Amino acid sequence: MTLFAGSFNSYISIDCLRFEGAIICLAPAEVRVPIVTVDEELNRLEDNIRRLKIEYEAYFNGGQPRPPHDTAFRVDTTIKKFNDGLAKLSFGHRFRFNQLVQKYAVYSDLWRRRLKEKEEGRGPSSASHRVAERKPADGSTRVVCTNPEQEKEKVNELLKAMIEAKRQVGERVDNLDPYQFGQFVAKKTQELKESLGCEKVQFSISVEEGRVKFKAVKAD
Repeated sequence: MTLFAGSFNSYISIDCLRFEGAIICLAPAEVRVPIVTVDEELNRLEDNIRRLKIEYEAYFNGGQPRPPHDTAFRVDTTIKKFNDGLAKLSFGHRFRFNQLVQKYAVYSDLWRRRLKEKEEGRGPSSASHRVAERKPADGSTRVVCTNPEQEKEKVNELLKAMIEAKRQVGERVDNLDPYQFGQFVAKKTQELKESLGCEKVQFSISVEEGRVKFKAVKAD
């Protein structure tokens, strides 16, 4: 905007006021830009990952017409931003960020597999059928693990069996965290290998007397 100053009849700045024949100039208003801390950004990233998990579950269960691309874009953008400035983060912030990225990577791998199954017509019903084909006569699902961190297919099979068993007895499944489940299987495998002096651990999931049973024993 073009501004003029001079006589009382000329144009004046928007920062000046005319009052009883005098011009009173005001100091420009101070504009404060809110500062978002690293902790707040990490909290927001964690919330968006949690929201993305809920939205994907809704999509896979038929509650949403399409995958949550908008939320996924926000998560990916935030992760890229942190990666670009990773060297500037403190050790504690880097540690927390890496934990969130690892959790997101586990989720993303599971979502990609389920999207592929959905696109190929191999949805939950087909997956349940394939698990059933591998079940022993007692109806349990048994998986032998050596190093779960390198055996994602086996961990995913256990997770699917756990979800199926919980649904069978009417228990909640929305509180099952794939990342924490994988961490639990890996930790339990290592503990049993050390305590029993074995190389392999057999996990089994079954429904007995209306309750889900999750067992881990030394594999033959």
